Amino acid sequence: MSPGLPVVELVVLGPAALRALADGDLVAAEAAAPVPLSPYLAGPECRWVWGVRAEQVVADPASARWITRVVRDRERGLTVGRAGFHGPPDAAGMVEVGYSTDPLHRRQGYARAALRALLAWAAEEPAVTTVRASVAPSNTASRDLVLAEGFVAVGEQVDEEDGLEIVYEVAVGVRLR
Repeated sequence: MSPGLPVVELVVLGPAALRALADGDLVAAEAAAPVPLSPYLAGPECRWVWGVRAEQVVADPASARWITRVVRDRERGLTVGRAGFHGPPDAAGMVEVGYSTDPLHRRQGYARAALRALLAWAAEEPAVTTVRASVAPSNTASRDLVLAEGFVAVGEQVDEEDGLEIVYEVAVGVRLR
């Protein structure tokens, strides 16, 4: 980790916690989770992600180790957001990242720390060659973050949920800093 960045861990959630978060049931999610959670994770901004991931692990249990996890600040004992891959690497070795920081904890380095943890994880996986991030053109904070971490724009796509996105990619192990 770089000086000044928080030290984060990416905590795996089991199927029961994923389903409870998708349902917006923070009490049940916390009962099934290995760490305390935050209301943000069970709120409207995150629920759709947990729903997709809950269904994904039922359909493909092996994907569970790849998907969205809880981002936790180890030193402060706080759950500050979510981050992970959309699933296992595809046939070409590509994984796509997704991350979001609780508004109460934004602009404190958590997204950068989480993204760097995901990049380090990808670098440890022999099947991964490329990491992708899809960013809405209006999301300048995320765009600036991926560019600072060595990603380059490779195209555009229209996502059903998010609309137009710019697609950025970086080869595993490539870092500017």
